[in-house]
Amino acid sequence: MNSAIRKYFAVIMLLPVFLFRLIPELPVQAEEVTVSAKACILTEAATGRILFEKNAQEKLPMASTTKIMTTLLTIESGNLDTEFMVNNQAIHVEGSSMGLQENDIVTKRALCYGMLLPSGNDAANASAVAVAGSIPAFAELMNQRAAEIGMTRTCFVTPSGLEGTGHGASAADMALLTREALQNETFREICCQASARVKFGNPPYERTLYNSNKLLRMYDGVIGVKTGFTDEAGRCLVSACERDGITLICVTLNDRDDWNDHMHLYDYGFTQVSPVTLEIPEVSQKLVGGIQENIRLRAEHSVTVGAVNQDVSEISCKVLLAPFAFAPVKDGETLGTLEYYWQNTRIDAVPLLADGAAEACIPPEKNGIMRFLDRLRMIIKNA
Repeated sequence: MNSAIRKYFAVIMLLPVFLFRLIPELPVQAEEVTVSAKACILTEAATGRILFEKNAQEKLPMASTTKIMTTLLTIESGNLDTEFMVNNQAIHVEGSSMGLQENDIVTKRALCYGMLLPSGNDAANASAVAVAGSIPAFAELMNQRAAEIGMTRTCFVTPSGLEGTGHGASAADMALLTREALQNETFREICCQASARVKFGNPPYERTLYNSNKLLRMYDGVIGVKTGFTDEAGRCLVSACERDGITLICVTLNDRDDWNDHMHLYDYGFTQVSPVTLEIPEVSQKLVGGIQENIRLRAEHSVTVGAVNQDVSEISCKVLLAPFAFAPVKDGETLGTLEYYWQNTRIDAVPLLADGAAEACIPPEKNGIMRFLDRLRMIIKNA
């Protein structure tokens, strides 16, 4: 074989390799994703966009993932670090426990750790009584909050997730709840801990609580959220994972292989979305009593979403401003809000700040009109 023919065959043999390198890696197709869960959903947290689902609207028992709602309501009730004595009847409950004993002194914060890490049913019941006075009253609060979030296929009966008649939720509803809960910084801080030192007892002393969510150690980027199991519900798992500024939420109900299913769904989900920082419009605020007529505003922070094919065409923004602001204005003073929406879902509300200072025309003490405007400003501010 002469040299020309050898070169020809060498080029032909290398051509498939060259072409293969030119072809971009294709994302996994949804049809290739299989899970053993009876119901599941994978969503992009910022928008709530569904990336994968299976029987996601079917109401099923969700075991201790119920404690996501119980913890959120406990945090929202406030006074997290005020010590009190547990209700002795409430803590006598079967199943998983944080180790509460009669007459223990606790805080709501400690109970939140007890719910989200070792999945304490005693912590859930103690929280319910501390917040609402009784477990039935707390269940009413749970269902009210669920309605506010938009959970239409959910009924809460117990704060712990131990089955009660009608107690259950859809995977889609649990994803909505988790999206809401993760917007609470205290909840987010607690649910991502593999372990924590928590103080309670009589007298209170420190002990270590360990998280039952093994996914925190099995998959990079996982930030929570909650495990669950009962004979009726099977294995239930709600998790969230961050990568490149994107957060995905995964819910599986009645899933014998939940750890692997969540990891496979994240492998798939992160091939479907890429980070896009949303555009910030140019905004200015009309001024009254200032040397200048308007002041430029800046957004306090940018917003990143996980977009499919970089498409953000369905995302809109609203600028919320008063008709005017009174001078003087300090640099960084909050004057409005920028809201981003995906379809009808609010992604984020970003404060709009004064981009610089604006002085008043005449010192208020030297001008009757300015004194009047200053009083009017205080009336509007306190209205």
